Amino acid sequence: MGVKTNRGIELWNKAKKIIPGGSQLLSKRSEQFLPEQWPSYYKKAKGVEVWDLDGNKFVDMSLMGVGACILGYSEDDINEAVKKIINEGTMTTLNCPEEVELAELLLKLHPWADMVRYAKTGGEAMAIAVRIARAYTGKDKIAFCGYHGWHDWYLSANLADDKNLDGHLLPGLKPLGVPRCLKGTTIPFNYNRIDELEEIAKNNDIGVIVMEPTRHHKPENDFLGRVRKIADKIGAVLVFDEISSGWRMNVGGAHELYRVYPDIGVYGKAMSNGFPMAAVVGKGEVMDIAQESFISSTYWTDRIGPVASIVTINKMLENNVPSHLCIIGNLISEGWRKLAEEHELKIDIMNAVPPLTTFVFNYGRDSQALHTLFTQEMLERGFLASKSVYVSYSHNEEHVDKYLEDVDDIFRMIKEAIKKENIYNLLKGPVAHEGFKRLT
Repeated sequence: MGVKTNRGIELWNKAKKIIPGGSQLLSKRSEQFLPEQWPSYYKKAKGVEVWDLDGNKFVDMSLMGVGACILGYSEDDINEAVKKIINEGTMTTLNCPEEVELAELLLKLHPWADMVRYAKTGGEAMAIAVRIARAYTGKDKIAFCGYHGWHDWYLSANLADDKNLDGHLLPGLKPLGVPRCLKGTTIPFNYNRIDELEEIAKNNDIGVIVMEPTRHHKPENDFLGRVRKIADKIGAVLVFDEISSGWRMNVGGAHELYRVYPDIGVYGKAMSNGFPMAAVVGKGEVMDIAQESFISSTYWTDRIGPVASIVTINKMLENNVPSHLCIIGNLISEGWRKLAEEHELKIDIMNAVPPLTTFVFNYGRDSQALHTLFTQEMLERGFLASKSVYVSYSHNEEHVDKYLEDVDDIFRMIKEAIKKENIYNLLKGPVAHEGFKRLT
């Protein structure tokens, strides 16, 4: 008890003054977890353990590199492969052969696809996919569902209505810097609401449909199949964003489980276990238009990403990694459910993708304070914890048992706090942020 995180807090306060937003990623802001207490920075990491600047060791039962480190932190086989090619050279005037090897591997996993392009991040890979899709159809308008990055094509949805992205990402996202001429080019619909997509398709000349095949909810009433039929009927390119859902329930995209195939699939995060890499996989007649639209960047030809991806994907195949991830994810979800029932707590659990399991307290305006209290108390017990657990291959049942043992104690505390109406008195700092807010 009484974990000290002074060095991390001090550095974070400095960062907020010289880095807009404090960090490059909203999901890593300390205010999203535990304002004025979160360790913020790491010194080293291995497996599921993270050491902070103050020398504390934590077990990561939270985001695991925001979903990137599917095998675990600093995985030996990948490190050795990357070190080898670093010594041999990672960038030259010539191309690396591994990008061809990786393309063949991705296409073997996706028999419906014919061609592959690369990027380094999920957001830019989505921008590439949208550019290709628009180029192929010759149409500007996009119907989308879910979160797909920070680029202009996506945020332009808020030019028409500043609440369009609420529920798709975070409240408070402003389209500042997005050209006004993009107004009306991107139109949102809700998951499992095929009627909304039908209405959009009827009243707009849609050229692209973008969505995650699954995330917090499973498709109902053949939702994905009906989306596919609408795309075919109106001549739109269907893009499945598998940046988060990919690789976790099977080696490839979650769409394979539902046997509904897009025209383009987009991958990032887990495909390279923490090394920057993303891929756009698609049908040949659609992808080939990329030769006519200028899509090009120096570091998309870097060697590290393809090498890390080849080793990561092969290791997932050899060890049936998704099966392990689903087992651990379901154990965590069932543990939350059982403990919430025992302590008579109102929570909602979302585990349509079991390795991305999430729970939320259902107490109205006090819910975020309860989540902050949960994170605070878990940190004291040696865990990086939040609303979600992104499961890795390095998580095991022993980790889950110890985690749930402490969750039991904290749920008991939370029950008493709710009963005595002293939730806020137990917090040692401000309530964690919800949505998108300025830090300074």
